[in-house]
Amino acid sequence: MSIRSPRQAGHFYADSASTLKRQIEECFLHRLGTGQLPSPVETPLKNLVALVSPHAGYMFSGPVAAHGFYFAASCGQPDSVVILGPNHTGIGSGISIVVRGTWRTPLGDMDVDSELARMIQASSQLIDIDESAHRYEHSVEVQLPFLQYIYGTRLRFVPICMMLQDLTSSRDIGEAIAKASRGRNVLVIASTDMTHYETQRNAEKNDKLVIDTILRLDEAALQGTVETHGISMCGYGPVSAALVASKALGATRGKLLSYKTSGDVTGDRAQVVGYCSAASTRE
Repeated sequence: MSIRSPRQAGHFYADSASTLKRQIEECFLHRLGTGQLPSPVETPLKNLVALVSPHAGYMFSGPVAAHGFYFAASCGQPDSVVILGPNHTGIGSGISIVVRGTWRTPLGDMDVDSELARMIQASSQLIDIDESAHRYEHSVEVQLPFLQYIYGTRLRFVPICMMLQDLTSSRDIGEAIAKASRGRNVLVIASTDMTHYETQRNAEKNDKLVIDTILRLDEAALQGTVETHGISMCGYGPVSAALVASKALGATRGKLLSYKTSGDVTGDRAQVVGYCSAASTRE
């Protein structure tokens, strides 16, 4: 997989550079977005450690995702981004990392940070080097155009795909990311959607329970809440791992940037999917 072609261009997001750029800008300017375009700060990241970001089609979750990337732009520029996403396809190892190659989107090519990826894999007891899990998975891919829009294509990244999302696995991954990232200018992104295909009322109630645990940076409470209440959040493992990593890297607080549902976009509140942007920061 020296070059991974985009799998979701034309589906989750637009398939030409000009249309995709315009689509991303419309996410920022949307009535549920930030209302203005980001102005990236040129200095390295200072206080931002991790983001939670949704991964549905841009027409549904893009305005919520825009809040996270707008906040990231205001916090500085990372050298590398570690993106954790759930495995929706069932293909590949339980926890899979890619350690080489280039991923292509309509906005250009992004290289995998091979050194950082290999350090993360070597620091974990569970992560396998496995490209097959990433071949058709969308949860990591849909984060890349937003990153490219803000930071350009010189930014490198590390993709991690989680089929195993239990607390022990999440802590192993989070600790490995923190160990490999310490002393580096790294941003961690956990890709997830929240409640799936329930009423607006139920989604808002259940997702608030989960968001409260994210803001407390409490991965054990997050996992317990998802299990106890049967919450259909697809990326609770990636978020748990990101919380572990962010605390080990000095994060002390969580910040909710936006929460909406697909019903807020379409007006159909009978069966919605929840979307959240949140940050872990050092202040």
